[in-house]
Amino acid sequence: MSVYSMTGYASVQQSSAQSSTEPEAKVSPPTQLGLEIRSVNSRFLDLSFRLPEELRQFEPALRELVSSQIKRGKVEVRASLETSAQNTVTDPTPRLLQRLNAVQDSVRVWLPDATPLSVADVIRLSAGDKTSTHDWREDLQVLAKQALDELLAARQREGARLAQMLLERIGQLRALATQATPLVPQLVAQQRQRFMDRWKEAMALSEGSTLPEVAHDRALAEATAFAIRIDVAEEITRLNSHLDELERLINKGGELGKRLDFLIQELHREANTMGSKSAALELTHISVDMKVLIEQMREQVQNIE
Repeated sequence: MSVYSMTGYASVQQSSAQSSTEPEAKVSPPTQLGLEIRSVNSRFLDLSFRLPEELRQFEPALRELVSSQIKRGKVEVRASLETSAQNTVTDPTPRLLQRLNAVQDSVRVWLPDATPLSVADVIRLSAGDKTSTHDWREDLQVLAKQALDELLAARQREGARLAQMLLERIGQLRALATQATPLVPQLVAQQRQRFMDRWKEAMALSEGSTLPEVAHDRALAEATAFAIRIDVAEEITRLNSHLDELERLINKGGELGKRLDFLIQELHREANTMGSKSAALELTHISVDMKVLIEQMREQVQNIE
């Protein structure tokens, strides 16, 4: 399965000529149906729709279609209807003219002083004729599926880039963990030798007043306690384990954003612990570099579905 980003955009259009229900009607100028879907990251699925009045009745069907394909993200669906000849004068049909004339005669029977219809009145009434209608249900469903396919493709491409970046950061973190692993035994050996040197100096100054065995045991105890305090082998082991799980999830794909986010938090915790246990400048630098890489991963994981 692929890794999907929550960021994407798709825009599709389709033209459709609206034919009147009148027998003598002409085909009106084509109307363009446009649909845009844009999405950004969000903890949950957040759908919003901006539809013209003619399409508002189809919102439940659109909502069901989108939610069946997208599981996380803030998604906005915007539709529009535009006539290609909005500024042209509508040519009234003969039947419409007959109807308008009949209505005018009926009105003037009761209202003899009523003003006759002007040419402008006829054009306005003709433009507002409701007998020219089009059922957009099927067109909208087809267009919505096409837009969703394009959106998912865009989210997949972005997700592939995010996955590649995460795998690169995982490799860099492994390299830093490998650098840190041999440093701890070296530090422990150096500190042990330092304790023993101080013990020998103390023995030379004390002129035998302190039992050598007691001082020797005390030096070894201090060296052991120091080794325990700076030992980050456990943190490195857990960090490598988290990196293995991250790599497995990324290669598996699917809906993994929340699990990746949890693992990133665990990585940050291990890097922080390593920094707090650091007894050498090299380990401090490694811990800081790790936290920089982990923070970069955290920012990108926020965009993964």
